[in-house]
Amino acid sequence: MKKSKILVLDALVDFILGIALFLFPGQVIRVLGLPVTDQLFYPSILGGVLFGIGIALLIEFLKTSDHLTGLGLAGALIINFCGGLVLAGWLIWGKLMIPAGGRFLLWILVFILVIISGVELLATLQIRKRQISGR
Repeated sequence: MKKSKILVLDALVDFILGIALFLFPGQVIRVLGLPVTDQLFYPSILGGVLFGIGIALLIEFLKTSDHLTGLGLAGALIINFCGGLVLAGWLIWGKLMIPAGGRFLLWILVFILVIISGVELLATLQIRKRQISGR
């Protein structure tokens, strides 16, 4: 199999597993035969991270220029961004029974993962565009 086919296959597996873990963490854990717990928080966060990895791999496969490389800094930022979005979803809509200090710490993590990763990703894209255009 060519490298690009393996990359696409890996991206598809990550997308599918990521979406399944995010949307149906309990069912996926049971189907895969993994230890069942009463906590769906961690499997769904893993789903968000796997989805981000799938995006990074797909960007690497589809890249047509050096503006964005999926398996470098941009890919890491996308993975952080996706994981942070899932965490924010849990904090907004999930019924997490955690003390205020833990909730505050998790919101700081969301800020770091979503806001800072998003801003850094945009900055990285701008820098790469300027480098390529020779400015």
